[in-house]
Amino acid sequence: MSQAIPIFLVSAEDIRTHHTESQQWLEMSGFKGQPGTFCMVPNQQNGIGKVLVGKPETLDTWTLGALAQTLPAQTYALADTFSADVATHLCLGWQLGQYQFARYKHTSPEAVAELQLPENVDKDYVSAATAAIFLVRDLINTPVNDMGPAQLKDCAQTLAETYGAKLAVIAGQDLLEHNYPLIHAVGRASAQPPLLIELRWGEVDAPKVTLVGKGVCFDTGGLNIKPGASMKMMKKDMGGAAEIFGLARMIMQLQLPVQLRVLVPAVENSISDNAMRPLDVIASRKGITVEVGNTDAEGRLILADALWEACSESPDLLIDCATLTGAARVALGTELPACFCNRPDLAATLLKIGQQIDDPLWPLPLHSPYRALLESKVADISNISSGSYGGAITAALFLQEFVTPETPWIHVDLMAWNLRSLPGRPEGGEAMGMRSLFELIRQQVAS
Repeated sequence: MSQAIPIFLVSAEDIRTHHTESQQWLEMSGFKGQPGTFCMVPNQQNGIGKVLVGKPETLDTWTLGALAQTLPAQTYALADTFSADVATHLCLGWQLGQYQFARYKHTSPEAVAELQLPENVDKDYVSAATAAIFLVRDLINTPVNDMGPAQLKDCAQTLAETYGAKLAVIAGQDLLEHNYPLIHAVGRASAQPPLLIELRWGEVDAPKVTLVGKGVCFDTGGLNIKPGASMKMMKKDMGGAAEIFGLARMIMQLQLPVQLRVLVPAVENSISDNAMRPLDVIASRKGITVEVGNTDAEGRLILADALWEACSESPDLLIDCATLTGAARVALGTELPACFCNRPDLAATLLKIGQQIDDPLWPLPLHSPYRALLESKVADISNISSGSYGGAITAALFLQEFVTPETPWIHVDLMAWNLRSLPGRPEGGEAMGMRSLFELIRQQVAS
């Protein structure tokens, strides 16, 4: 077995003082130790003797993220000594950079470079986080012809079988019998019946964590049909459900001492003769009536029924994730998820965690005066605002109507898609803020 090739993180000063034997090669290569650059230095056998990587002022998860697919497909090892926390995040970034979605390619995936994990790395965490994020990416990247409600159920079934969880599914007309009218209304026009997927795992006397994910497997917009350009990426509209499944996988794989409940309403927002119509009024599981101001604001409808059910068991923490609004993207861009929380201290903790582990979320306010914008003349509430501004806030306020005040609640409005490739984060489906949510649960609920 060949020896792993050492990787050194270096600054310009390090090059001058510690790698003097390579000066001529480095000068020829133009490598100056700038962050985001690297240089392969040959050995006497014309192989790779070492790799020098430009060292940023602050090492983060993504420092080595691009190397897995840019270095030759050999085995490497960190030559420097890092703290356990820094080494763990450096190695996680490398692992995440190995991701490729090749399900529909007839050619074999490109070989990637491997990194030997140092002894002090939290290998269980790196393994669990990598597997969870790859799961999220795979689910989102898969087109709807292979990722409808039934396939989301299959994913839940696999998780249940792998980790000893209990799975329950309510489908089609049974949703009406079990009083989930909003989920049924959104999904009834599709050839695939709408589902409510439920997973339960953990000890019954442990703190309760309930996760809810928006599982709109494809969103035409319904009768308020989207333009083609807007509809093109709607296979990612189940990104909230994917993120929740990934988070649940991390919790179960790392055996957090919580009582976990997962609720995923899975639908396709299609068009047919029985599709819901603009200005339809539909009852909710809570009992209040909802006027459908726009059939393209369907995600909040299915979440409403699921959130109200989630609150029935008084969880210690309730989290929902959803690709809910374009307004959140306008406010924060595509790479920074918006979060809303009815407990300011919890929101502040989540913000701090996200900055510490390079998985940021940014809080937006549940500004109560905007609730008036959801008033309906014929129903208890409308699913859209009467104005054109603050759409992420009014959507969150709509969801808040279905969350009991005593329930600590976090709502994450995310893109779930990388529009550009960054180190460790290729273009395509993405878990955003998921590691931060896991860490919040570990610190605040499972401790």
